[in-house]
Amino acid sequence: MKEVIEALRILISLAFFIYSSWSDYKTREVSNNVWILFAPPAIALTLTELFIFDLDFLAMQLYGLCFGLTTAFALILFYSGGFGGADAKALMCLALSLPFYPRELLAPLSGEISPIMQQFFPITVFSNSVLLAALTAVYILIYNLIWRIRTGKTLFEGEQRNEPIGKKMLILITGYKISVKRIKEKWHIYPLEDVEKTEGKTKRKLVVLPKDEGRNAIVERLESAAETGEIQDAVWASPGLPMLIFMTAGLIITLFYGDIIWTCINFVL
Repeated sequence: MKEVIEALRILISLAFFIYSSWSDYKTREVSNNVWILFAPPAIALTLTELFIFDLDFLAMQLYGLCFGLTTAFALILFYSGGFGGADAKALMCLALSLPFYPRELLAPLSGEISPIMQQFFPITVFSNSVLLAALTAVYILIYNLIWRIRTGKTLFEGEQRNEPIGKKMLILITGYKISVKRIKEKWHIYPLEDVEKTEGKTKRKLVVLPKDEGRNAIVERLESAAETGEIQDAVWASPGLPMLIFMTAGLIITLFYGDIIWTCINFVL
């Protein structure tokens, strides 16, 4: 019976995460109804399992502690700008559904269940998700270097060459060159540069943290400058990949493989 409840909690979590990832990818939005539908069965199944098989004060305390810490962590990331609203809600719902690793049903391929993975399963899912997201930075960097070799063009033009090296490195791992027309067509692509006119001269500057606010105005300025030949029709932009896709992949990896960071630490030690 316990295995059945754990299987249901896993299947429900995967189903809602996969759907929310698809919605985030297609529209860059996830309806609040997803989390409203996710939370009740998540908490009901977890509490049912705890009451039937682990009816002790410590288990309930650990459940409350996991949800509380995960919620605080998600809200801090959200209000600091490191997380979207849907990402924070997904992590909180996961804390309701899978606060602990389902060890009665699964055994990680890594061969070990880390302490954090056992008691704070959503945090391990998040850490694995961040590592997966970091791999895209490596891919983008390689893509940019290949683009430089293939085209023979410079990566940074005009005033961009004078930007701090740290800012240019961030641009190299988060964005790539793309036509202004394509940025205008794909609303989820964010420009990583802007133009300003000073004393009749157009200057290009890099934008490290793209924001929804003012995006269209920046695109219009870039389009106007490209049409008049003031800049080339290839500017820096970020694809803005949804974090929920990485979180879903992180959930699958954590369930079936385990804690990647813990594995790396053990390997080094």
